[in-house]
Amino acid sequence: MHNGTQAVLFDLDGTLLDTGRDMGSALNRLLEKYGRSTIPYARIRPNVSHGAAGLLKLGFGTDTGDAVYDALRLQFLDYYEQDLCSHTQLFGGMSEVLADLDKHNLPWGIVTNKPEYLTLPLLETLGLLARTACVVGGDTLAQRKPHPAPLLHGCSLAGKDPADCIYVGDARGDIDAGRSAGMKTLIATFGYLSAEDDPGDWGADGMIEHPQEILNWI
Repeated sequence: MHNGTQAVLFDLDGTLLDTGRDMGSALNRLLEKYGRSTIPYARIRPNVSHGAAGLLKLGFGTDTGDAVYDALRLQFLDYYEQDLCSHTQLFGGMSEVLADLDKHNLPWGIVTNKPEYLTLPLLETLGLLARTACVVGGDTLAQRKPHPAPLLHGCSLAGKDPADCIYVGDARGDIDAGRSAGMKTLIATFGYLSAEDDPGDWGADGMIEHPQEILNWI
């Protein structure tokens, strides 16, 4: 350690944290409110990395431009905020990875499309916030991933050149953003990939099946 790498940035949902069950619970509460059938977690999980938009499309068939979308999104986020961290935890092995990065004074941070008002208290509850070199939410800037601006901002907050940083994510938008920012990119295949995803076609520098494989790239 550390082979030229100066910082590691993570996507949140499906990469650093397993948030799926809490987000799925919020979706099912919303479905119940409207008299719809709830959805088994096995069907919810592959959509979690696409946030509220992906989950509302799964549950209600709505897209971001639809007339009812904004109201449903606000209700979904309200339910999620009420029960933000009942089941959420670091993915297995990730705690050891973060401890190793801390031990070697290698900064790590988070760039996510989850809004800051949900991201910050979630990280605080899990005892992670004070350890981060940066936290960039989906509403920190005017742009969101797959735009590279949030990742460039994260690197700037960490005080590192993007070319010397790695970004780890589990969605194509993560990899597109990282590549456009000039960072090395890794796909977390333990995240919320769906059967339709073809990560081998995303152009990442590598794929990892377990968090501790991140250390092999540093």
